[in-house]
Amino acid sequence: MPQPDIDPATTALLTVECQNGVVGEESALPELAKEARDSGMLGRVAALVDAAHAAGVQVLHAVAERRPDGLAANANARLFRAAGKLPVRQLTGTRAVQVAAPIEVAGNDLVVRRLHGLSPISGTDVDALLRNLGIRTLVVAGVSSNIAIPNTVFDAVNLGYRVVVPSDAIAGVPAAYTAEVIRNSLALVATVTTAEAVLAQWAPAP
Repeated sequence: MPQPDIDPATTALLTVECQNGVVGEESALPELAKEARDSGMLGRVAALVDAAHAAGVQVLHAVAERRPDGLAANANARLFRAAGKLPVRQLTGTRAVQVAAPIEVAGNDLVVRRLHGLSPISGTDVDALLRNLGIRTLVVAGVSSNIAIPNTVFDAVNLGYRVVVPSDAIAGVPAAYTAEVIRNSLALVATVTTAEAVLAQWAPAP
């Protein structure tokens, strides 16, 4: 795999929907949460976040949530309608929309919340925040490879960012689908690497 260009001065790490109600023990999507934990993905995302903090890389956490009254939320796809019927809902102000352990949120991290749509970037503050920070490269990690991760990668590429995807720091269901998405879609537009390779570049100099 190619070594990504992830200069801490111009790179940000974006974690996608790594929240209790998605990948935590109280997930609304237990199959996805189990895959995130059992595959080691969640631990690798936490390690990436820790390394980013140590290396001075800006970290953003993208969280999906809804108002309790559902005001202005999407209802134009089966996914949105089904989410409203789940026993755990991603409601503003609840534990479900807090970043899940073992990921640590530092004081300098930016938590970007969205009330609508499928993408952590389109229709949110992420692009403006990244540009204000002088970011040119975005490392994307989290869930899911089914929907939110491809949306994030494509939106970032369309906006002119270089995108790096650690293949073992994203997850979806079924597990085999993630490899297919990486091979047939994400690898065409992003630099696909591993969490270990990113960690090596962000490690302190000996």
